[in-house]
Amino acid sequence: MKLRLFFSALLCALCVFALNLFAATKPNVLLLCVDDLKPALGCYGDPLAKSPNIDRVAARGMRFDLAFCNQSVCAPSRNNLLLGSRSTSLGIYSLNRNFRDAVPDAVTMTQHFMRHGYRAEAVGKILHTGHGNRDDDASWSVPSVKEKVVEYLDPRNSANGQLTREEAFFTNQRLGEISKLPRGAATEISDVPDSAYADGRIADEGIQRLRAAKERGTPFFLALGFVKPHLPLTAPKKYFDLHDPAKFALASDQRDPEGAPKYAGKVGGEIVNYDPLSVENLLEEKTQRELIHAYYACVSYMDAQLGRVLDELDRLGLAQSTLIVLWGDHGWHLGDHGYWTKHTNYEQANRTPLLIVAPGVTRPGSATRQPAETVDVFPTLAELAGLPAPAGPQPRDGLSLVPVLRDPARRIRDHAYHAYPRGERMGRAIRTERYRLVEWKKPGAPADAAEFELYDYETDPRETKNLAAAQPAVVAQLRGILARHPEAVPPGGSPAGKAKR
Repeated sequence: MKLRLFFSALLCALCVFALNLFAATKPNVLLLCVDDLKPALGCYGDPLAKSPNIDRVAARGMRFDLAFCNQSVCAPSRNNLLLGSRSTSLGIYSLNRNFRDAVPDAVTMTQHFMRHGYRAEAVGKILHTGHGNRDDDASWSVPSVKEKVVEYLDPRNSANGQLTREEAFFTNQRLGEISKLPRGAATEISDVPDSAYADGRIADEGIQRLRAAKERGTPFFLALGFVKPHLPLTAPKKYFDLHDPAKFALASDQRDPEGAPKYAGKVGGEIVNYDPLSVENLLEEKTQRELIHAYYACVSYMDAQLGRVLDELDRLGLAQSTLIVLWGDHGWHLGDHGYWTKHTNYEQANRTPLLIVAPGVTRPGSATRQPAETVDVFPTLAELAGLPAPAGPQPRDGLSLVPVLRDPARRIRDHAYHAYPRGERMGRAIRTERYRLVEWKKPGAPADAAEFELYDYETDPRETKNLAAAQPAVVAQLRGILARHPEAVPPGGSPAGKAKR
């Protein structure tokens, strides 16, 4: 009996030793996802931003100055992140279609880590829940913690406490009668503690998860999905007080690019589901200034919550053993071209912040102009953690950025790729360090049926004029690059195989 107890105790000790050895050799992962965050941040050179904690992340690792989403809308972009597959490979471009409908046996980034001994947890918005879509239970070791995306503290801002249009969208309620529901307010300023809104509670829970992970001593993959600055632009008053609305410059070019196809732009959209906004009053200086002020205030609020999580990571002594990725799911128009929110193929909707901290690999405070894509995060984290490269069965479109993390001057590709559909037309785009080419045509249509947009960011960073007709040689060169990519899978079609680069 004593011998049996001895061997049982020895076996337990060996298991604990093995787990601790694994933890010592496998880095943790802290994935910080931020909804609707463009690079309007101090570390990206914005003098009006108040983002000291995101700037701290940049100071610890590498800043990607030319990072782009693969599609400028929430659900597809999050699919791109978790699967390492572009929208044009999956055939998913909308908010309401779950990726499992396209690839039932897909292995997400967190599943890949779970299969190699990690505990994966999600707090807040990682995958998109709402608009008929759902989370993915198989991607997490324990059920994810959902938080409100649309939230009001003053009932007057939600039509006296009624279910508003966007609340219904994000909670999958009354989806067939959205237009009959009242609109909630576009902004809310409340003199309340940080935890009164979702991002404060996400930080609270994230801190508790870090403490529990420290106690367990095994490697973790913790994904925190902060919801601000997503509409409605609501935050505690002290973050609005950080900014002087008079100092913000309004977009200087509030027209469609000259010579661009009319369908390439947008009018209204998501933003006019909020009160009192309309296509007409979005042209007014007062409305624009209020929205820009509120956007920056919400970024500052989210930044403060992220900072609390970083403080706890440091306090627990986990920083040197943890990979950190800060990722915005897409950019955001703030009046440029007359547009608001996302849903285009233009720069402000597609350029995103991407910061990667890999202790012992990245040089603190480094930056690169390597064009990067959302789909690159999966293979990059896998390599940094010493895991096998992602193998599918979903299409594998990303490249590991580890060579660039080691040397900012290295180049693993000569462009980034993204897409956005307009009706039956698909806008497939490539962005090099200098140019963006957008090809508009129906998937499968002959090449000569396409219309093109070309922008030169050295001579025209605000995209005032489509140069495709004036520079056919550049168009031809960039079309050659675009031809390395397969045709887009039509909406609802079967996923493509591995893309060429």
